[in-house]
Amino acid sequence: MSGAKASAGNGTSPLRGIRVLELGSLIAGPYASALLAQFGADVIKIEPPGEGDPLRSWRKVHNGTSLWWYSQSRNKKSVTLDLKRTEAHEIVRRLASAVDIVIENFRPGTLEKWGIGWEQLSAVNPKLIMVRISGYGQTGPYRDRPGFAAIAECMGGLRYTSGFPDRPPVRVGVSLGDTLASLYGTLGAMMAMHHLKVNGGKGQFIDVALYESVFAIMESVLPEYQMYGHVRERSGAALPGIAPSNTYLCGDGNYVAIAGNGDGIFKRLMHAMGRDDLAGDPQLARNEGRVRHSEKLDAVISAWTGRHDLQYVLDTLETASVPSGRIYTAADIAADPHYHARGMIERHPLSDGAFVDLPGIVPKLSATPGETRWIGPSLGAHTEEVLRSIGIEAAELERLRSAGVV
Repeated sequence: MSGAKASAGNGTSPLRGIRVLELGSLIAGPYASALLAQFGADVIKIEPPGEGDPLRSWRKVHNGTSLWWYSQSRNKKSVTLDLKRTEAHEIVRRLASAVDIVIENFRPGTLEKWGIGWEQLSAVNPKLIMVRISGYGQTGPYRDRPGFAAIAECMGGLRYTSGFPDRPPVRVGVSLGDTLASLYGTLGAMMAMHHLKVNGGKGQFIDVALYESVFAIMESVLPEYQMYGHVRERSGAALPGIAPSNTYLCGDGNYVAIAGNGDGIFKRLMHAMGRDDLAGDPQLARNEGRVRHSEKLDAVISAWTGRHDLQYVLDTLETASVPSGRIYTAADIAADPHYHARGMIERHPLSDGAFVDLPGIVPKLSATPGETRWIGPSLGAHTEEVLRSIGIEAAELERLRSAGVV
């Protein structure tokens, strides 16, 4: 486990000098700015006075603060500001004039109603890049609908294909639609920044819809339907159209995931199982043939794994160079030596002397890696510092605080 501050290669963060203003809450917008903050961007997070971002109290909490908060808000500066107040809008415009990127995930039209939408902010900062994340996008007949990842995953097609065919569709246990939108948002911001700095372009906004971010990873479901009228259905733990690739029960009650779907890998898998006859069967030499016999193959593999415990299966398949693995729990992750060797578990001290383990930073840049400079801050910890940087002195800050603006 690493300490509170990791080494940053040659000492230069790749996004050092980039300033970001975050006008969002919960997941999609804040996670996008979190990714930038992890690689050196100076992120100013705006939160409502009083309770702050609702994420501060979501899921498991320690001394009143969500453990999730410490991870997602690392390296950010917390500034309290009531965005529903007119005086706050002028402060946002002043902040926006001095940053490179604004990230927001309000329902379309909300910022425009407050006078701090794209047109207003780009007018004070023509080079501004604005990432706008919403459920359905800034245009279209659904733009005004409230959007959450759970609904986006349904509309994007992911939910329909997830689960077993004889049961209702299921969702993955994390807010995947939100984080996908965050990734597309940061990618868009980096492309827009490149265009601005290298191609002599101008500022622009990036319109990211949650449902489109999900739809974009749905592989070939659309052309398969368009060309053949094929609707991909739920297939349990198997990978549709690719065989064998499934999850199998071992004799000790544990499950193993086996991906034996490459032509050479399939032969090695069969040899490892003692099924040389199937390894040499010409009908199974290519994926299309194995798909036609996928139920038979799954039954054969299940019978083999069912006769052995998980560790025997894993050891045998590792020796045979067949991709396989256990189904990891959080406890498995915390104990795994590879996670620790790769710096993927960071331990950080809290103010009360306890420690919190956070996920390491991805991706790993060889010369300018990301780092955790500090964990999620207390509410409003940087309000005075940030507002002073735009010329708001102590007396004015106290007036704004007394009026409930900050």
